[in-house]
Amino acid sequence: MITKVLDRNSANMRLDRYLRQAFPNESLSALFAVLRKKKVRVNGIVAKGPLILNEGDTVCIYENFKSVDTASEIAVATSPKKSSGWGKPAEFSDRNFVQEHLNIILETEDFIIVNKPSGIASQPGSGTRPGESLVDMLWQWGADQQMEFKPTIAHRLDQETSGLLIAALHGDVLRDLTRMLRDHKIEKSYFALVQGNISKEKGTIRTTLTRTDSAKGAKMEIDAEGGKESVTHYSVQRHLKGFDLVKIRLETGRMHQIRAHFASIEHPLAGDSRYGDFALNRDLKKLCGLQRLFLHSCRLEFDWKGHHVVQDSPLPKELQEVLKTLDNWHLHP
Repeated sequence: MITKVLDRNSANMRLDRYLRQAFPNESLSALFAVLRKKKVRVNGIVAKGPLILNEGDTVCIYENFKSVDTASEIAVATSPKKSSGWGKPAEFSDRNFVQEHLNIILETEDFIIVNKPSGIASQPGSGTRPGESLVDMLWQWGADQQMEFKPTIAHRLDQETSGLLIAALHGDVLRDLTRMLRDHKIEKSYFALVQGNISKEKGTIRTTLTRTDSAKGAKMEIDAEGGKESVTHYSVQRHLKGFDLVKIRLETGRMHQIRAHFASIEHPLAGDSRYGDFALNRDLKKLCGLQRLFLHSCRLEFDWKGHHVVQDSPLPKELQEVLKTLDNWHLHP
């Protein structure tokens, strides 16, 4: 028999999903079999897969899986350190790299908010050097803090986009934040510099978006068959010669949503190499030194355990310099 006592990182999780996480080396058929044969009990009662688990529940599996050392599983479940979630000790990022690029601007017991620089990928992937994604840095920071749970981002930003992201410090918090994002209970705002002057001071862009993949990379297609509803609200903050600085509030959070939406109304983002104007981006690089996408996640706002959380992030220095140059260009054409 294998016995596990659940901590908060497994709370609010379905039993069948928990078994898959707790025993990753077992086949799905083996895990479903123990449920079907009533060999799993929670707090002494035979349990089915959809059961939602709570912190402190005792799960007993009346099966000796080959990939599990029963004695060690009981020890891990009852040990106060509970460090098994990290696997073998490892360094995820160079600590100097973490110190230079991981900017934590709010830390609570449940989550942190970080200010991601442009050029840092949210998660590991092709084209990202090992140890240099935000996920790698967060895991290194969490290991150094001797956390039980790997800090995990609840949402993502494109590599070229800078600004605010939330990372959960516990499994139950991650599930709550994910649900809040899905239910639009976390308000996300952005600053962007767009080509041309928009005719309306305020507006809403509402389309469907569909992901398409090619050798050049993923891209979102507007109003294609089978697309997902996507809604972007905006207000013009400043008119510049040939550009507008807009503040954006996302109602939905699709990949490349802001970039695809503004390109669809013929006001692509400055510095956008995928949806933007290549010639204009080249001129901006010469005139203003703009070498990145002009898109910044500037505010997160949500309610958490009876408190209203509002976190702001001003435009990074390099984007402020672009605006300053364009202002001077307007005054002295």
